[in-house]
Amino acid sequence: MSVVNLGKQHPAAYKQLLSLNEQAEEAVRQADLDPLLAELVKIRISQINGCAFCLRMHTRDAVGKGETSDRLAVVAAWWESQYFTSQERAALALAEQVTRLSVPDAHAWDDGSLTPAQASAVGWLAVVMNAWNRVAITSGYPVGP
Repeated sequence: MSVVNLGKQHPAAYKQLLSLNEQAEEAVRQADLDPLLAELVKIRISQINGCAFCLRMHTRDAVGKGETSDRLAVVAAWWESQYFTSQERAALALAEQVTRLSVPDAHAWDDGSLTPAQASAVGWLAVVMNAWNRVAITSGYPVGP
């Protein structure tokens, strides 16, 4: 057996992850975060985790919401560019902290650009996106033209 589709093997657990995803998305809406910021967070987490399925999906979603190709091209090196607002930079840094669980510079994102509700929403979004990446990679979701 080369891969196992986690959702098909345990559909109840998959449905619970879908529910958690919906709650994280609602937290993003309630915190008044820009939907494009949420897509950037999902894209960056998927880049770190190497999830081609989620990268393709969320890049398409971001483009559909009006994201530019220039910003998408440099999101992997967001800290080097001037394309992102201080709030986007803080959210991306927080998402990377949640994804990498790195100890150094644990609060480099905490510059006041995010309210507590926004920081919590981004944190939950990152937790859920990391889970989805692991489901897609472990399940061998196909990614083709």
